[in-house]
Amino acid sequence: MTKKLWILVVLLLTVVSVMLSGCGLLDPIKELLSPSAEETQPVTEMLPVETDTEAIELTPIKLTMGYIPNIQFAPFYVAIDKGYFRDAGFDLTLEYGNEADAVALVGAGDQTFCIASGEQVLLARAQGLPVTYVAAWYQDYPVGVVSLAESGIETPQDLEGVEVGIPGLYGASYIGFKALLASGGLREEDVSLLSIGYNQVEALISGQSEAVVIYVANEPVVLQHQGYDVTVIRVADYLQLVSNGLVTNEAALQENPELVKAFISALLKGISDAAMNPEEAFEISKKFVENLDTADSELQHQILSESIKLWQTDTLGYSDPTGWENMQQVLLDMALLSDSLDLEEAFTNDFLP
Repeated sequence: MTKKLWILVVLLLTVVSVMLSGCGLLDPIKELLSPSAEETQPVTEMLPVETDTEAIELTPIKLTMGYIPNIQFAPFYVAIDKGYFRDAGFDLTLEYGNEADAVALVGAGDQTFCIASGEQVLLARAQGLPVTYVAAWYQDYPVGVVSLAESGIETPQDLEGVEVGIPGLYGASYIGFKALLASGGLREEDVSLLSIGYNQVEALISGQSEAVVIYVANEPVVLQHQGYDVTVIRVADYLQLVSNGLVTNEAALQENPELVKAFISALLKGISDAAMNPEEAFEISKKFVENLDTADSELQHQILSESIKLWQTDTLGYSDPTGWENMQQVLLDMALLSDSLDLEEAFTNDFLP
């Protein structure tokens, strides 16, 4: 087609188009050819919406606790699983080990937090380690003495002359037992104390010991579950002492108090949730405690239930000064402390939410 002929065709089509438009005959064609309203939306509305909130940079934290992974640590598992620590800005890793070693790491600044009982804090401070107890987890000291009911051992005074098995002459078990003896007017020399390791149930059943020093939420529950009628003498029924709680160092308190407050808040949420909904806490704990899903469910639920009784209080996290005064006096009487310490530096309630 020549150039002149092409121009003529274009002019003719233009004239026809104008005529059709004037008559409205082209409108249906335009409607068919025009994109729909949905298709003409701005491109930005069709793309996935992105929030302006940037990913929170989490602070890596190692938290060392005593013993081994266990249902008794359910509050920590709940707080991790529900994202309380992450929401507070922490990437938390749980570790298990010796309390005294954990406190030493915190005192040296190698770790920021650990879980430890009051006597460990005071003993560490006596050695110059700047550690401070900032939130109570257990409100009752969990140590006690259990015996078979048929033995007739019902009070601290009844322990005189009795062969008592104990894990060892160290730690909360030993401190609690000495405090219990003192409440009954007895000394260590008034009983026959035998180090048996962590075999209290077997030692009692076999007759190796007439009574054994235990954690009240553990061995007595196991014994009762096995059908034994037992009597438990609880330290907490005779003397208020400081048990497990969150420990940090003075540098963290001075240099990063908001971090400490945020960590405490996340932990207390875990404690509250575990106490309010133990069945949920039990299910969550299966993710953290190996073989919990195949363990004796009734027994493990009972251990959790008895543990919760030791945590509950009207003010979560609060550390009673009376417990610290009593704890210091027990350590002085045992000659584990040579001088009184400034208890206002050993613990504080100032960082509770």
